[in-house]
Amino acid sequence: MKVSALSSGSSGNCFYIEKNDSAILVDIGISAKRVEERLNLLNCQVEKIKGIFITHEHTDHIIGVDVFSRRYNIPIFATKGTITNGHLCSNRNLINPIKNNDIVDIGEFEIEAFKKSHKAADPVSYSISDKNKVACVITDAGYACENIHDKISKSDFLFIESNHDIKMLENGGYPAFLKKWVKSDLGHLSNNQAALAVLEHGHRRLKHIVLSHISKTNNSPDVAMNTFGNLLRERSDLNTNLSVSLDNSPTRLFNV
Repeated sequence: MKVSALSSGSSGNCFYIEKNDSAILVDIGISAKRVEERLNLLNCQVEKIKGIFITHEHTDHIIGVDVFSRRYNIPIFATKGTITNGHLCSNRNLINPIKNNDIVDIGEFEIEAFKKSHKAADPVSYSISDKNKVACVITDAGYACENIHDKISKSDFLFIESNHDIKMLENGGYPAFLKKWVKSDLGHLSNNQAALAVLEHGHRRLKHIVLSHISKTNNSPDVAMNTFGNLLRERSDLNTNLSVSLDNSPTRLFNV
């Protein structure tokens, strides 16, 4: 299995997972053209993509899904709440409703949806198995709930939200109501929250973590990496590589 964050951040999120002749996308929060360009940079073929899995209806996760899905006739999978509250695709035949804990078999993959806490209609994250290794995409979560703990413990590769540094958020220019929401159980995971979840629940099989959805205002890649690195030193048995994902370029294509 190979994976990449084509984009991650408040400007747009899109994750790519492939094995052999099968691939999926998790979210398309960038334009269809940008998805195509970034797949080309990685020498990945759009024709491999068998499904698009949407986490929730916010614009930075769905803005490109309508055009991309219709252009290539790719089915979309999302919860009923996401379908109702977000314009996913004008071709309704491409939209497939799923529920929390549903498992979808596509090509080489089993994709499991699991519930999380975020200010959205019916948000989920996804765990992707090729029946040998497991990659998990966890962003836009207000706190690390039991579902997230469970999926972290079973992951070989993890994209996890590391949205903000608490001090940078508190001392920054966001209005009070926005700071309160970001820190709430319906907001976003801080560096510390994400790192502690991995520290407490990561298994020795977890070989790579990509810090994702990093705020440009209330965080930085260096701050996020340092927070994770310092906390994970407490787990000498956890031999895990760290990377960051950005919204202006794709990560490399990682082997899981």
